[in-house]
Amino acid sequence: MISEGTSAAIVRGIDRLNERVGRVISWLSLFLVLTTFSVAVLRYGFELGWIWLQEIYVWMHGTIIMVAAAYTLLHDGHVRVDIFYRSASVRVKAWVDLIGTVVLLIPMLCVIARVSWPYVALSWSRLEESPEAGGMYGLYLFKSTILVFCALMALQAIACVGRNAFILMDRSAPDIAPDRSQGAV
Repeated sequence: MISEGTSAAIVRGIDRLNERVGRVISWLSLFLVLTTFSVAVLRYGFELGWIWLQEIYVWMHGTIIMVAAAYTLLHDGHVRVDIFYRSASVRVKAWVDLIGTVVLLIPMLCVIARVSWPYVALSWSRLEESPEAGGMYGLYLFKSTILVFCALMALQAIACVGRNAFILMDRSAPDIAPDRSQGAV
């Protein structure tokens, strides 16, 4: 059995990892905007265009979504249909989050990882490139973000389970939960 201190350290460690990953990947948003702006200026201002330059902003967009999903979960930023959740007590919220994580999130991540593994492995075995002439090299790296998504989300799911278990055991551990007042970047 894992001690309470060890559990808290694991939750904090996972939170710190996803916080750092989210903050680093958020910088891709700036590069995404600059690249998209450059593509538009080059295409419509100078009648120049390259397939690889167009693909790079699509790949950046996909990477931001896939890699920052766990950061968004950490900051409770995912869309939630909450008719009753908002006004529920902390314990009821903990039960909803715990059950949702264990019954819905973790099994879905397992399915996604299982189904995508052969897809990503085949791409790596071929060192797959863009199918477009003049497109980007390294499509296999972009496809790997599916597995990165699964790994980071699974880790954050473990942290969610731990955090909600602390709440349900009436353990106040304010240093475990991230500062939710900052919101998602």
